[in-house]
Amino acid sequence: MQRFKLFLLASMVLFSTMSFVSPSNPPKKMLRHVVLFKFKDSSTPAQIKEVEDAFRKLPSKVKEVKGFEWGTNNSPEGLAQGFTHVFFVSFDSEAGREVYLPHPEHKAFVKVLEPHLDKVLVVDYWTQE
Repeated sequence: MQRFKLFLLASMVLFSTMSFVSPSNPPKKMLRHVVLFKFKDSSTPAQIKEVEDAFRKLPSKVKEVKGFEWGTNNSPEGLAQGFTHVFFVSFDSEAGREVYLPHPEHKAFVKVLEPHLDKVLVVDYWTQE
């Protein structure tokens, strides 16, 4: 019974913090900056982790970044063409992206990345419903 009460309480807290999309509450459009990396075969796991860590720190250093997530490929389809890492950086405006790209912190990150980068793919888009 105690577990059920805890589950119910946790569910109520989670439910109360969720935002719902409706005609009166449309989702906010975001500008997504999607970056995929293929690292050089010579890059070590430690060097790749250094790149990951440096990229993960950018949102705390550039206030225009409104959202950030990343991960590594685990697709079973075999179509990744060697790209292993994907990063989503979100902005609420093109002006935010314009500040981010030449920002000194972004440029410092690129210097960490460049020695290990084989290929990069970048796609930006506005979210759609």
